[in-house]
Parts: sequence; structure tokens; C-alpha cells
Amino acid sequence: MHNRVIQCLEGFLLNLCCLKDFFELIFGAIFYFFESFVRLFVKPLPKDVEGEIVLVTGAAQGIGKFIAKEFGRHGATLVLWDVNWEVLDQTARELRRILDVRVYAYACDCSRRTEVYKVAEQVKREVGDVSILVNNAGVVTGKYTFSEAPDNLVDRTLRVNVAAHFWTYKAFLPPMISRNHGHLVCIACHGGLFAMNGLSDYCASKFAAVGFAESIALELLVLKKEGIKTTIVCPYLINTTMFGGCQTKWPSFLPIIDKKDAAKKIVDAVLRERMYVLIPSSLYFLVAIKSFMPAKLGIIFVNFFGGLDLMDRFRGVPAPIVTYKKRQRETSINEDPPIYYN
Repeated sequence: MHNRVIQCLEGFLLNLCCLKDFFELIFGAIFYFFESFVRLFVKPLPKDVEGEIVLVTGAAQGIGKFIAKEFGRHGATLVLWDVNWEVLDQTARELRRILDVRVYAYACDCSRRTEVYKVAEQVKREVGDVSILVNNAGVVTGKYTFSEAPDNLVDRTLRVNVAAHFWTYKAFLPPMISRNHGHLVCIACHGGLFAMNGLSDYCASKFAAVGFAESIALELLVLKKEGIKTTIVCPYLINTTMFGGCQTKWPSFLPIIDKKDAAKKIVDAVLRERMYVLIPSSLYFLVAIKSFMPAKLGIIFVNFFGGLDLMDRFRGVPAPIVTYKKRQRETSINEDPPIYYN
């Protein structure tokens, strides 16, 4: 009799918990749909990042350079990483000349775990704890079918586009957690939302990057570290050398994005703490209908929007050559900060 009473009580409490979860779901759905609707007309105020330490990987050129530049305009201290130290040097000097902020540059191959950890320790000693991490570095193969792609290029794509995110998070996330303050930015691609012909390794890496960033965001939520924000960016083609030669089939619907405009939108999204950013906005429509579309119809849609022949005119990008140089001499307060090379 005693056991039966306990079982009934446990069943009642379980039903109450299920009822509570159900009402949380309903009220949460109503509230957040309403909030999203309001945000269409009233944008949240951008947060102040003056004095924050922003690290951007792949910052020597392209969109990484312009993301760093935009953060610098908002008063953030810039830490630039790239494997190409010669171009990185030029970029750092240019940003110091036009921005009134501290700019530090380090040559680092983000695909190498030990190198990431080593250079990260340098950054912590010489600059401070990074509070905004922008994982932007990426590579693409694109000139081969999957079976023809050289193994070393496939491996390089996965190490740069996915594994590097693990190592940079490992290096810089713990101080953010201890202070419950920071922002993690994942620069992915539309290839992390839709599969594209001729981009098997690239799409796999970007799908993985998006999934990794989402999973870490959930982990931080469970840890009650609401002070650490996540922004996941999935742009369409950007007019950089990375996808040189590629053309869009419907430029009015899916335009090739100007890198300066893309950088402004990305930084604005970070300042307003948006979690997902799709550029252009037409990608939201494609994502919305993807889940309800039969698989065979999805292939027709991909072909209609140019996903099957996107890489036909791709010119390819040569793999960067990693070079090393001794650390430059220290500078006085009135001189440019030094550039460090691994």
C-alpha cells in the first residue's frame, strides 16, 4: 500500500513537470515570436566594444581585414592572426595608420593545434584576455570532384575550417567563462546550410562549424554563462579571391556580396548580439522552405538557384606558404606596436 502511494505521487509530480514544460513551451513560443516580430521594426541598441580585445583569424586580407577594421572603428583593440605574415604586416600597418586603436599582429597557422596554443599564450601575455573571438579563417578546394580531390587538400580544408575553431575556443573560452563575459563569432557560409555541387569537403566543414558553434552556445546556456554571446554568420558568395570566378545565377535574389558591406553587417550583428546572420536576407526564405521540401524537389531548387554549376568557373586559390620571421624589436610608446611572428 505504501509503495502504491509513492508511485501515484511520483506519477502526479511527473505529470506536473510535463505540464509545466508544456506551458513554458507555449508561452515561450508566443513571447519569442512576438519579440522577433518587434525586432523587425525596433532594433536593439548596439553594445559598446571600446577597449574590448577582438581577435580575428584570417585577418590579413578579404573579409577578415574589413571585420577587424569595423571593430577598430568602434574602439576595440585588434589582434590579427593570419598564416601569411607579409600581407598581415601590411594590413596591421594600414590599420594603425587609419585607426586610433592598438593593433597587434601574429603569424599563426590556425590548423595547427600546438601553434594556436603557443600564439594564444603570447596574446594573453602581451595584449590580455580576448573578449571577442572571430573565427574567420577559411580555405576552399573546389576544383575537383570528391574522388579526385587530393587527400592533403581535403585534410587542409577540414583542419582550417573546422578543427581551428576547436583550438581557438579551447585557448580563449576559459577566461571568458571565468568572467562570464565574451562573444564568439563563427564565420561560416551558405554552404553550411545547403549542400553545393563540387564543394563536398567545404560544405562538410561549414556544416560542422555551424553545428559546433550552436552546441557550444547551448553548453554555455546550461552553464548559466549568459554573458557570453554567440553569433553565427552564413553569407552567400563574397567578392574576395576565395571564390574567384564564381558567378551567381540570380544576382537580384542571391547577389555576390561586397566584402565591405558584409563586414559592416557582421559587426553590426555582433554589436546587437544576434545569434544567426544570413547574408543576403533571401537566404532566410530558402532555409524556411528547405525543411518542408521533398528531397527531389530540393534538388530542382538547388539547380534553379545555381547550386549545381556554382563552381564551374572557379579559378582556385593557391595554398598559402607558411613562413617564419624573428620577433621584431620592442617599440616605444610613440612608435607602432611590434608585430610578432611565430
